[in-house]
Amino acid sequence: MKKNIILVFVLVVTSFYTTCFSQIKFNYSAYFTEPEKHYIEVELNIENSKVGETDFILPVWTPGYYEILDSPKNIVDFNVKNSNNEAISWYKKLKNHWVVKNQYDKNFTITYRYFANQKSVAESNVDGEKAFIMPNNVFMHVKHNLQEPVTLKITPYKSWKTISTGLTEKDSGIFYANNFDMLYDSPIYIGSPYTFAFNHEGKQFSVSIAKPDGLIEEQLTNDLKRIISATTSLMQHVPYTNYSFIMMEAGGGGLEHWNSQAVFTGGSFNFEDKSDYIDFLNFITHEYFHLYNVKAIRPIELGPFDYSKENYTNMLWVSEGLTVYYEYIIMMRAGLLEKFAAFDYLSSSIKRYENIEGKNHMSLARSSFDIWLNFFNHNSNASETTISYYNKGPIIGFLLDLKIRNSTKNEKSLDDVMRFLYNEYYLKQNRGFKEEEFWKVCETIAENTMEGIKEYVYTTNEIDYQKFLNYAGLEIDLSPIKGEQNNVLIKRVFNISEKKQASKIQMKIRNDIFLVNKS
Repeated sequence: MKKNIILVFVLVVTSFYTTCFSQIKFNYSAYFTEPEKHYIEVELNIENSKVGETDFILPVWTPGYYEILDSPKNIVDFNVKNSNNEAISWYKKLKNHWVVKNQYDKNFTITYRYFANQKSVAESNVDGEKAFIMPNNVFMHVKHNLQEPVTLKITPYKSWKTISTGLTEKDSGIFYANNFDMLYDSPIYIGSPYTFAFNHEGKQFSVSIAKPDGLIEEQLTNDLKRIISATTSLMQHVPYTNYSFIMMEAGGGGLEHWNSQAVFTGGSFNFEDKSDYIDFLNFITHEYFHLYNVKAIRPIELGPFDYSKENYTNMLWVSEGLTVYYEYIIMMRAGLLEKFAAFDYLSSSIKRYENIEGKNHMSLARSSFDIWLNFFNHNSNASETTISYYNKGPIIGFLLDLKIRNSTKNEKSLDDVMRFLYNEYYLKQNRGFKEEEFWKVCETIAENTMEGIKEYVYTTNEIDYQKFLNYAGLEIDLSPIKGEQNNVLIKRVFNISEKKQASKIQMKIRNDIFLVNKS
């Protein structure tokens, strides 16, 4: 008798637990009936929702793209029905917040159309030739439910042949994400691009190219492999099983993702000369290294995300600026960039930073925090009041590398900092680093204070370039530009070059940073 009572009790508790805590299921479908009108047709089938009112949220920004995007304005014809095809009422609470009044329905279907007619790496775009979907523009999540798995069925328009994405394909046209963070971080390109795949170092790679004119597939494949190998050699770990390169039509910019990147190209692979091709590879390398530096190695404020508002940090100069520096390092180690070209790239960063008035008014840390105001600041006074961490960031990265190498007699470098941040905070603790932790790691590895470097991050003080360049037997030309002596903005040459005389340790540091084909 007692056993039966206990069994009934267990069954009741189990049933209650299953009813109350069963996992909500998100099954999305996206299709295209009139792509020339720029619409994505969206259907969301919800199962096991909590009965009552369900809050649906659409993100208003994309990680890596620091601007609020009013994507909710593109949602039209929002409609909700239950499993009997009966209408369910709903209302809007905020611009990106829909509330479904499902008092009697655990299962229901939401439909709407999304107007996709913006051309950027952070916004969706549909026309008669293709669809580029940034999922966080288009697909809503239930409030406080970002960690639930989601499936997405994509039905291409009749003339489109290929779906390119980093998402896992469970079945033909049906994709799966472990959670909404992964869905939102996986752009999707649908159309008829030129595609190819390759395996490298035990991983799978796919390449999708919208405009392949001039493409030499074997060369690009080999160069991508060299970039991947040099990066793996640097970080000594690979955080994905597959990676997708999405190379779109002519446009501007690129955006990093966990196991993919989506970049605009010049519209073809007919590069004017070798330097243009190297610029392109630098660009690809930059976005690829971001999967480590900003996706894994990240300021703690950048994840978990609040997709409904700005996410502020002083440390974007690390995420972006050091990535610029490492695109040159990786390219050199891959044997794709000559050291003198690297000198030119670093000199150009210095020139761009030093030759604007904004350097006297904005610190590097402030440029990181205020990027939400200045990401696309076209005000006439922008160059007089702001700087870009894309310019000053790689300079500080270079000086920081030199300081660590000099302090440790070249036994340690910025590489060790990046690896420690990756292993300790991403792999072990599964979180981002705090600002003070970054500096502590640098000081521990350098066995030296970082006060000199910090000064250039948190103030507008003039940089003593030669002090740091001396560590590697380098020098910088600070002579006035002819005819520009009276111009307070363009006042120096700022070209980096090698000294004729250098000690063994200076030569060692110089060669270890700039040695071609180091890996």
